[in-house]
Amino acid sequence: MLRVLLLPTLLIVSQPLAAGERPAKVAPITVASGDWPWWRGTGRDGIAADGKPAPTRWSETDSVAWKAAIPGRGHGSPTVVGSRIFLATADRGTQTQVVLCLDRKTGKTLWKTVVHRGPLETRGNKKSSLASCSPACDGQKVYVNFLSKGAVITSALDLDGRISWQTRITRYQTHQGFSSSPCLFGPLVLVSADNRAGGAVAALSRATGRIVWTQSRPSKANYTSPIVFKVSGRDQAVMVGTNLVSSFDPLSGKKLWEIEGATTECVTSVVTDGTRVITSGGYPRNHVSAILADGSGRTVWANKQRVYVPSMLVRQGTLYAVLDAGIATAWDTATGKTLWKKRLGGVFTSSLVLAADNIYATDETGKTTVFKADRGGLKIVAQNQLGNESMASMAICGGRIYHRVATRTDGKRQEWLFCLAP
Repeated sequence: MLRVLLLPTLLIVSQPLAAGERPAKVAPITVASGDWPWWRGTGRDGIAADGKPAPTRWSETDSVAWKAAIPGRGHGSPTVVGSRIFLATADRGTQTQVVLCLDRKTGKTLWKTVVHRGPLETRGNKKSSLASCSPACDGQKVYVNFLSKGAVITSALDLDGRISWQTRITRYQTHQGFSSSPCLFGPLVLVSADNRAGGAVAALSRATGRIVWTQSRPSKANYTSPIVFKVSGRDQAVMVGTNLVSSFDPLSGKKLWEIEGATTECVTSVVTDGTRVITSGGYPRNHVSAILADGSGRTVWANKQRVYVPSMLVRQGTLYAVLDAGIATAWDTATGKTLWKKRLGGVFTSSLVLAADNIYATDETGKTTVFKADRGGLKIVAQNQLGNESMASMAICGGRIYHRVATRTDGKRQEWLFCLAP
């Protein structure tokens, strides 16, 4: 039976930790290589960690293990941990922002928790949604960010859908919208909320939601998520945008290095080859750049390509990207040399995902081009159509693809989550 859980009548606004106070102890993060536990997967890099091949050919009926109707609208990716799938959505009809939990094997909705009630924000880019966050799951709780009533709020839910805590991060002035996803690291959940009213990047206790550290950000619109990588021999939480590339110690919040070098507004999450962090953005100028992460802040190479919305990926010293305007390209990560560049067509919002040696690139009409991760050139494996609108990025794990798309029939829009299997 589907359980619908309503939000608590009182929003919990957690107080920051006092000086010298340690965050509450919390169980270790417990996810498997066959999961997709947060934005861009286990390695935060868009790569299926288990290395299993996934389907390369499908249709509305072929290779479909199941499909589930999703109420409302959202552009966040599905999060897959254990036997459950978590998805954020927003419904203007009911004026609610919701987390759904689906059964991984069948697609059946297990529970639906109303996290916030309206009035929902009406401003923003027509391509944005009020549920563009991809939830994160540590095996015990699910964490999600929503913009609600002029503030960004992070919520934690237990695996039965009950809200454990909620923390207000900062007020938020809407320009294009809000899309940042939480990043889990050790005992903390890292969140960001860059905006023109004055943003913040903060770390909260996974156990209590209390703020462990926070860093203020410039008063500029920006849409990217914090990403933690082990790069140049240490763990670094990297933020791009607001004309900066910034690195923080993820546990203490100490600023490790920061340079002027990004453009103002970024949507993509950074990637790394283990030595360099590679950033991209598209307003007011286009850029892709590689920066040494050793603290020197030296830009190794840069170009003026427009990779504004779809995040890139790195495989064996090669940087793969699809430009927003539908051009696939590959660069050498060390030198920035263009290895190849070919037009796919279409307009791209969702990010690249890789399983085994295949890269999946989905355009806004729901057409997915599957091509080889190959430095030698564009080698297309297949092209597949599913639905007629797609903004969310795929999750690929356990040899299956979890794909959020929408259809329009007689002017009525309906979202679906498809599970594609061999």
